[in-house]
Amino acid sequence: MRISFLIHNAYAIGGTVRTTFNLAAALADEHKVEVISVFRHRDEPRLAYDPRIRLRHLVDMRGKSPAYEGGHPLALRPAKVFPVGDPRYKQYSALTDERIARALAELDTDVVVGTRPGLNVHIARQAPSTLVRVAQEHLTLETHGTRLVLALRRRYPGLDAVTTTTEADAAAYRRRLRLPGVRIRAVANSVPVPDTAPSDGGGRHVVAVGRFAPVKRYGDLIRAFAKVVAERPDWDLRLYGGGEQQAELAALIDDLGLGGHVRMMGNVSPIEPELAKGSLLAVSSAMESFGMTIVEAMRVGLPVVSTDCPLGPGEIIDHGEDGLLVPPGDIDAMAAALLELINDDERRKRMGRTALDKAARYDPDRIAGIHAALFQELLDARRDSGTARRLLRRGGGLVLGAVYGANDAAGAGVRRAVKLVRKPAAASAQQPR
Repeated sequence: MRISFLIHNAYAIGGTVRTTFNLAAALADEHKVEVISVFRHRDEPRLAYDPRIRLRHLVDMRGKSPAYEGGHPLALRPAKVFPVGDPRYKQYSALTDERIARALAELDTDVVVGTRPGLNVHIARQAPSTLVRVAQEHLTLETHGTRLVLALRRRYPGLDAVTTTTEADAAAYRRRLRLPGVRIRAVANSVPVPDTAPSDGGGRHVVAVGRFAPVKRYGDLIRAFAKVVAERPDWDLRLYGGGEQQAELAALIDDLGLGGHVRMMGNVSPIEPELAKGSLLAVSSAMESFGMTIVEAMRVGLPVVSTDCPLGPGEIIDHGEDGLLVPPGDIDAMAAALLELINDDERRKRMGRTALDKAARYDPDRIAGIHAALFQELLDARRDSGTARRLLRRGGGLVLGAVYGANDAAGAGVRRAVKLVRKPAAASAQQPR
């Protein structure tokens, strides 16, 4: 198979970039894979990627590059295809409309995969109907504003499939968008085995990783850790990341007198060696679209104390086996869960070993296999439908009679395809997704 991914900016750091590179690398073992980055703002990607993947860009935003296109006349005009409701809308323009449309029209591929709502709309509207068109949801439907949801409801029927990272989000897509004939599947993100030894569970460090943004509720975690320090001052909390709340969180640490116990470590890549220095991951989020850091921590043998927030943690963590789940916003419950594992070395290490074993389910080869099977299923359905339509157009009577009388696999495939072609839309809407 030939597979193309369309991504916002493959040269930046972010969860979508990381998971796209992970999946593309695993698929490259058996397929021809390319990543098309709408924007390029630096010479080399911040995250390493497999050299077997072809990486190309559509708009050059490198300020010192002779090819810089930020001042292009079309770049000064608003986008018409990229939906206004996508939070990245202001970065898109008539220039990106033109470049994306041209790239999609010229694709020499079997499957094209979009990685954010605005790009998925481009694919639904502009990718040739001969291609299998797949939309990935790396956030959640519930986090999108009404304007964007309405755009998705209008445009996503032009897709063949939508993949979400959790079963809960897949259910939301089925319930709210009602997309007849579009397959909706939950496929978790992949996380490779890190190039670092697992934690031995002996370090007296709780770690947390992510953007310093309101949704992560780091203020709750810091307040909970103040209660931990009161009982176990020999432990510390290490916060990896950065963002809009950095100054606010630093002030909270000072106000609570936690300067020697809570440390802001900045952005670190790769993060796995830092995770392995700890013995426990803490997640205080109000919402997680999946929970990449949870799986990354499990990959190095850390148990996880997390809020049981929508949507991912509860689908990754088995409470009491590889971690503990607490109610979102409950500072006392978070502190109690952290102390429960801090004070029980044997249990904490046992949970860490369980987490390490369980993380294998997120191996890139396994996740790539699920995606490849879906892509092949969609390709086969498209080819079967095309064969059936050609037979029906050609007068079908004698040919179809022969096919329907055949007992071989080819005959069975065409019979199945004819049923798909003739099936009314209402029946199609009832197909399992």
